Amino acid sequence: MKRSVAQLETVFQQYKQLLFSIAYHMLGSVMDAEDCVQEAFLQWYASEEKETIENPKAYLCTLVTRRCIDRLRSAQTQRETYFGLWLPEPLIETTDPSEHSELNESLSLAFLLLLERLSPIERAVFLLRQVFDYDYAEIATIVGKSAENCRQILHRARRHLPARPTHTPAPHAKPRQVFTQFFQACMNGDMEGLLQVLSDEIVLHTDGGGKVRAARHPLYGPDRVARYLLGIQQNVFHVIKVAIRPTLINGQPGLIGYLEEDLEKKLQLRQERERKENSKKPGAWHQRALEKGEAAFAIGLVCTDKEVQEIDIIVNPEKLRHIPARNGDDTGIIVGGIPTPGVL
Repeated sequence: MKRSVAQLETVFQQYKQLLFSIAYHMLGSVMDAEDCVQEAFLQWYASEEKETIENPKAYLCTLVTRRCIDRLRSAQTQRETYFGLWLPEPLIETTDPSEHSELNESLSLAFLLLLERLSPIERAVFLLRQVFDYDYAEIATIVGKSAENCRQILHRARRHLPARPTHTPAPHAKPRQVFTQFFQACMNGDMEGLLQVLSDEIVLHTDGGGKVRAARHPLYGPDRVARYLLGIQQNVFHVIKVAIRPTLINGQPGLIGYLEEDLEKKLQLRQERERKENSKKPGAWHQRALEKGEAAFAIGLVCTDKEVQEIDIIVNPEKLRHIPARNGDDTGIIVGGIPTPGVL
């Protein structure tokens, strides 16, 4: 029997979070994932006009996965020529705790970055099997391969990925303690405090996309990472006042930064200087972030119960567009090179 519009919407809402989770894992982009899910719904809706789909969940998952594979294939060239490091778009905790509830620990930016080593079809098979626990027969139908071929693809994908780390993410309370220590050390310019909380194997990634100045290569080791972070604290926060909002980013502690309007004149002077130094005008994002209250940066951490294992800093404005603009009532934590002990 043909479903009504209300029934179609009910079914879609039932699987929407699962579909988004698959798409985000595949693409590493919030906006692209949402587009894929919406496109799949429209195609399913059009198909239902002709005949009733007996298994809408399988049909929708197939539509989303195949659209993601196509998008990844077209995006590979762009990512190969991407200026500097490419990082996934950060997934920010929303005010509605049920939103994105299907997402799990595999959402960490570190894990998604590792998946970039896989081809689109390898990524699809790996995720459907390892993260979403589909059996090989289901995966075969979704990706249009035989079950045996999917087994071989998964085996190949595992060879392309490094061994999973022996540490496991700590319960939420403990990473928050580590994050608090990390944040206070950064804001206070405390080199010794930073070295105490950074892992010996710490790695830092920054993504400016060629639009905002950022390190073009990963930074390794606690001393080098600490010096880079304190350089930001000394050279940026002494000039730019920032409202910082702690939040969860991809399931781990992190923060969002918004620029403060009362230092607009200083920013304009800084922009003018940067325009003279660099024809690409890397400071142009400042003005838009100020005027529209848009996020200026996102910092995500990977924490164990005692230390920070990875830091991912995203300042590419295009990857921050989906983050809600700053609410006028949300003052956040105002910093400007000023010590802020005990703020978290």
